[in-house]
Amino acid sequence: MRSVKESIGWYNKLSAYLKKRYGERVARIPIDAGFTCPNRLPPRKGCIFCDPTGSGFGSYGSTVSIEDQVRKFQHHLRKNRKVGKFIAYFQAYTNTFGPSHKLLEIYRRALVDDSIIAVSIATRPDCLSEAVLDVLEELKESVDVFLEIGLQTVNYRSLKKIERGHTLAEFVDASVRAKRRGLELVAHVITNLPWDTLEDVIETAKLISALDYDGVKLHSLYVVEHTPLAEMYRTGEITICSLEEYVDRVVSFLEYLSPRVVIHRLASDPPHSGVLFGNWNLPKIVVINRIEHRLKERSTYQGRLFNYLQR
Repeated sequence: MRSVKESIGWYNKLSAYLKKRYGERVARIPIDAGFTCPNRLPPRKGCIFCDPTGSGFGSYGSTVSIEDQVRKFQHHLRKNRKVGKFIAYFQAYTNTFGPSHKLLEIYRRALVDDSIIAVSIATRPDCLSEAVLDVLEELKESVDVFLEIGLQTVNYRSLKKIERGHTLAEFVDASVRAKRRGLELVAHVITNLPWDTLEDVIETAKLISALDYDGVKLHSLYVVEHTPLAEMYRTGEITICSLEEYVDRVVSFLEYLSPRVVIHRLASDPPHSGVLFGNWNLPKIVVINRIEHRLKERSTYQGRLFNYLQR
């Protein structure tokens, strides 16, 4: 077994991975392409935690053309962060929920110049038909494609509690079919759902590893106004774990995760307004620093307990 110092910097960090792959710093550009979500169509009301923007609060909004959204962010990032390469990130709502024959045209609108070296597409496992996968496979002939699929948890009872609108089996099926197409897969996970245990978190890491995912995004549960979760939070039906417990869960997740999986995110920013709870009222970087400190404190690292697959 390798020593801590031989591990990939405690965990396989996205920024280092992208710099090695593309030769320089890379920044993501969030895009709202005007999609909606099948889980919001009546009689469904959406996931109980989903804010009104569909997690697209970092973008300029769909009233601005995709091309202009990209160019505005390019200008800002080139000027303020000295970045020269970009990933066009279709972020808001479910970005494969539409007629398959129109999707390719939508994605290609983000390719405004050669500095867009990849497209990242956030979606749900129940919106990945073979026709959609055909489109994504065609798109990756001209640009790298990251397919981000929301899982949140392997606990099927929790999936029902959060009214996710799909089952664990659908996630597994979509992942297997997308992987056959040679697409790079990134899973979205919430590591502190009130109904989940540490064992659920560890099993989530194991499933993502077993399915050969390329990346994962972790974040803590946030609570925003005008959601069913907000009412549950106000009435005390649910409580959010402490920061210390969240850090411990993330560290355990990393220990059981395959060392080759790229960590796209350890924590995220909540929406800009209407937040009842988010990151324990701390900046995202503070949460990340706590996680990194705990890894070093325990002399542990991503993949330390990755010895359960017979491969």
